[in-house]
Amino acid sequence: MSKQKDIYELQADLCKVFASSIRIEIIHLLKDGEKTVSELVELLNTPKANVSQHLAIMRHKGILKNRREGVNIYYSIAHEKILQACTLMREVLNDVLSERGKVANLVETASD
Repeated sequence: MSKQKDIYELQADLCKVFASSIRIEIIHLLKDGEKTVSELVELLNTPKANVSQHLAIMRHKGILKNRREGVNIYYSIAHEKILQACTLMREVLNDVLSERGKVANLVETASD
């Protein structure tokens, strides 16, 4: 496989991580700084085992990093560019939804 194909495979593998709304929400919750697993469990209103599983996947893929302090494990975003990518995806989504709304309004107006 060519080096370029390897990069495409790695990119696709990384993008799979973003196929979960909980993982995207975790990134959003960490955008302003690190949080403990307990804080994330409370904010997500999701069982600890489920949150821990998502955090482990994201850490393994290099999206998050963690540090231990006493009994607490703190998670944070590993690379600022992850936040930039998520912001860009959200902007695209807002544009698409806005455009769909305009089209829906045009169709509605035309049928009146």
